[in-house]
Amino acid sequence: MSFVWETPEEINLALAQRLSRIRKRRKLSQQELSEKSNVSYGSIKRFETSGQISLISLTKLCVALDCADEIRNLFTNVEYSSIEEVLRERT
Repeated sequence: MSFVWETPEEINLALAQRLSRIRKRRKLSQQELSEKSNVSYGSIKRFETSGQISLISLTKLCVALDCADEIRNLFTNVEYSSIEEVLRERT
């Protein structure tokens, strides 16, 4: 069993901060990203300040920022926690 030392809110906020840095690296304002991604300006602003966003909006932002592979690859390399998990997956 592994322990998570961050709350879900802290994890989401760290994700939002990373995406904000990518946006800035791409030299896009929040408004420009809104227009490019078809995600409302308010949603982007809320995401960058609180970490709250819907999954579809997050995916749209990743597509617009040319980092959709990051979303595509979520949960692709999750390690098994027991042999029982391996056996259950094969049935």
